[in-house]
Amino acid sequence: MRIVDSDQHLYEPRTLWLDHIDPGLRDDALRIEDDAVGTARLRWRGQALGIAEVQIPGRSAELGEQHRRAVAGLPPLERYDDVLPRDYWEPAARVAKLAALGVDEAVLFPNFGLLWERTLHQSLPALLGNMAAWNRWCATVVADGGGALHPVAHCTLRDPEWLERQLTALARAGVRLAMIAPSLVDGRPLSHPQHDRLWAAFCHHGITPVFHVADQPRPFADAWYTDQDTALVPALEAVFLHIPAALGCADLILNGVLERFPELRIGIVELSAMWVPMFMMMLDGAWAFTRQISGLPADSLPLQPSDYFRRQIRVSSFAYETPAHIIAQMGGTDLLMCCSDYPHSEGTASPIADYDAFGFDRHGANAATFFGGNVDFLLRR
Repeated sequence: MRIVDSDQHLYEPRTLWLDHIDPGLRDDALRIEDDAVGTARLRWRGQALGIAEVQIPGRSAELGEQHRRAVAGLPPLERYDDVLPRDYWEPAARVAKLAALGVDEAVLFPNFGLLWERTLHQSLPALLGNMAAWNRWCATVVADGGGALHPVAHCTLRDPEWLERQLTALARAGVRLAMIAPSLVDGRPLSHPQHDRLWAAFCHHGITPVFHVADQPRPFADAWYTDQDTALVPALEAVFLHIPAALGCADLILNGVLERFPELRIGIVELSAMWVPMFMMMLDGAWAFTRQISGLPADSLPLQPSDYFRRQIRVSSFAYETPAHIIAQMGGTDLLMCCSDYPHSEGTASPIADYDAFGFDRHGANAATFFGGNVDFLLRR
C-alpha cells in the first residue's frame, strides 16, 4: 500500500528568501544570521523573529534547552550548520529519507515560514515578497522530488491580483497545495463575496488551500495571550489550536462558499482531529436551531452543513489521537490522513509503527484512504 505523509517540513536554507525574492525587495528579505554568541536567528529588517533550532523528533525537552540558552544569551552547545541534517533542507536527501520513515511520498510545509506571517502583516510588500520567494523555491522542490515530494506554497488573500499570479505560476510548476491563514482578511471573513474570484482561481488552477499551525493573525484579541515574550509558543494558542481552522471552515460552509464552489477542497494539517466529530454535530445543530429561532428559511443550504465538510475537507490525525476511534465517532466517515510532522520535535521518525501501536488497522476498510487516498484527494490525483 502506497503511504503518503500529509505533514512534513523542509527547512529553508539561510539565504532562500534573499536568493528568490524580487530584486527590488532584497532589503525586506528574511534571512538566517548568527548573533554575537553564535546563535542562528531568523531576522527581518534586523529584528529577530525566532531562533533557528535544529529539532529532533521526540526530543522537545532538548529543543526547550536550546531555546532557554538562546534567551539567556548563552552560546549554543552546537553550531546550527554543524548539526543540521542534509535531509532537513535538501529535497533529494529527503526523498532518500522517506524509506527510513516508512513512507513513499510526503507533503512538505515550510519550517521557518511558520514563524513570520503575523509580524510581516504590517508590511504587505514584504509579506508578499517573502511568500513569493518560498513559492519560487517550491518549484525546484517539485522538480528535485521526482514525484515523491509535494511542497506547500505560502499564500495570502490580501492582494487578489498577486494571488492569481502566484496560482498561475504554482500550477505551471506542479505545486498543488497552498497554505493560507484561516483568519480575517483585512477585516473581511473568508466567505466575503470579494473573495469569490479567489476561490474560483484555486479551483481553476487545481490548487488546494490548506490550514496549518503557524503564527498568523489570531482569532482572539492579543490581550488574551499572557505568556512572556520569551515563550516559544503561547499556551493559549496550543490549547485552542484548532479554533482558527474550525472558525474558517464554519464560515466557508455556513455562508455558502463550499456550496458555490463544489470543486474547492480544503486541507487541515497539524491542527489535531479530535474536535472534528463534535464540530460537525454542532455545525448541523447550531445551523438548524438558529434558522428556526430566527424564523429564517431552513433550506438555504441544499445540504446539511456537515455534508459539505465531508465532501470537501480532509484532516490530518496523529497516531496518539487514535484516528480509528475518531472515524468511528463520525459513523465511519473517512476524512483523515496520516502525518508525522517530521522533523519537528513534537513529531515522529516512526509514524507507521506509531499508528500500529495505537491500534490502526493497516489492512482495514479505511487504510487506503487514511494512508494515501485523502492526500490524493487534496492533490487532485
